[in-house]
Amino acid sequence: MRELAPPFVVPGPSGVAARTRLKGLTTLDEDVLRQVGAHLGSLAGRDLKARCRDGLEHDGEAWAARKRELTPLSSARWAGALTKATHDQWALARRCTLAHLQSLEAGVRMLRHRLSLPLGAKGTKRAPGGYHSRREWHAKSRRLHMLENRLARERADWETGRVRVVRGGKRLARTRHHLPAAQLTQAQWRQRWEADRWFVQADGESGKRYGNETLRLTPEGRVSIKLPAPLAHLANAPHGRYTLTATARFTHRGQEWADRVEANRAVAYRIHHDPERGRWYVTASWQIPASPTLPLGAALAAGVIGVDMNADHLAAWRLDAHGNPIGHPRRFFYDLTGTAQHRDAQVRHALTRLLHWARTCGVKAIAVEDLDFKAEKTREKHGRKRRFRQLISGMPTGRLRARLTSMTDATGIAIIAVDPAYTSKWGAQHWQKPMTGPTRKTTRHDAASIAIGRRAQGHPIRRRTAPPRAHQSDVHGHRTAQADRSVPGREGPRPRIPGPRTRCVPPDADRTRATRTPKTVRDVRSEQKWVQDSLLSTD
Repeated sequence: MRELAPPFVVPGPSGVAARTRLKGLTTLDEDVLRQVGAHLGSLAGRDLKARCRDGLEHDGEAWAARKRELTPLSSARWAGALTKATHDQWALARRCTLAHLQSLEAGVRMLRHRLSLPLGAKGTKRAPGGYHSRREWHAKSRRLHMLENRLARERADWETGRVRVVRGGKRLARTRHHLPAAQLTQAQWRQRWEADRWFVQADGESGKRYGNETLRLTPEGRVSIKLPAPLAHLANAPHGRYTLTATARFTHRGQEWADRVEANRAVAYRIHHDPERGRWYVTASWQIPASPTLPLGAALAAGVIGVDMNADHLAAWRLDAHGNPIGHPRRFFYDLTGTAQHRDAQVRHALTRLLHWARTCGVKAIAVEDLDFKAEKTREKHGRKRRFRQLISGMPTGRLRARLTSMTDATGIAIIAVDPAYTSKWGAQHWQKPMTGPTRKTTRHDAASIAIGRRAQGHPIRRRTAPPRAHQSDVHGHRTAQADRSVPGREGPRPRIPGPRTRCVPPDADRTRATRTPKTVRDVRSEQKWVQDSLLSTD
């Protein structure tokens, strides 16, 4: 068994974002937004090409040169937003290249290990065995050569700083060649492609009017845009600005946004278009100071809710401060099929129901597993277990914990991350059968939620075991049988029964050995009067 990591309180988020719809846009407003997005999108593509060409040789002087080149074609602030977004996109592609490189290295190591074993060799819990047949061994040897060639190419790209980036997304670019399968026409695909490549976003500036000089939103919801220099003729407001007819109202965190705008604190905005629905949206984002995390003991003072994440639901169970399950298990279902927006909404709705239940119970902590599945996703390790690989690949572990941490920040509920080792196995072993009754069927996931909660509290997952049969009281009953949860003091010691502490005398008798009538010759009453004391004193 590997060493278990201690539980810890997950720190809160450092930034927030709120999105709302721009309603009431006129045809002229939409035309202006399209022209601004297309113009700035072309500049963003040109700047990304220059950044990828520089590679690892890029420095501060090259960044300043790119910004000076873009300033006459837009403005100084638009040029700053373009170059910063380009740099972030290149850095993201660089991290993805490293992750792909590590995945290829893991696959090559696993293939070499399995090819070195004899055919049909049995594996262990940590590593699989040999391949089943000669045919499979031959196919995997060919795959090893392919992965080695791909790995060499990726290493060369990593050393030279080359990245592969597609503005608009690689998936959408490949969809162009499979329009019938995607149920799209060429015009519909073109609308999505252009909308994803537009660029209408600007970073905030503290001290400036309403926190942003480029994309400005007033406390009343009026939206105005600083037009790029080639589009200055479209302005309908002073200083080369265009004011939209539509207004923006933020329902989520609306008061926080209004306070920042009135105080002229930095707020970043992004305007984007959904061609499928024909709607325009604006997203506001800003940084917040990290909220102080509660100490682990204070968060667990009122108990904890253990949550086990699965492919289609969250299994949760409430535990008291002593680690005992309270009430019935709860399950919060979601559907992780469909688009990314649909999956994100399903996760958000499930977490909302979980938080409502936690507030109703008065619990200040929710325990979740610290999952990442980095070592379990390799195809070479679980080649035949396709459903298992699809299962763990479809679990949004990182998104769920990030979303849960963000949603609990405003409710005062702490998120405790625990080591995921053996929670499902030990939970089913020690809690599934005892918590199953005539009217309640406890699943393996419900038992795992109990194990997660107890591990967060520092209790062992194993239940309290009964003593041996010969050590039970009077060889009858069960010494560790617990009373009903409504009985006060059920966790305390048994009450003191008055009377002498001897088994030969009933508790309700006022007799001693001196007054008892003998029934046999050997029990003839002696002249010495003897009374048994509860304490035996020896010299």
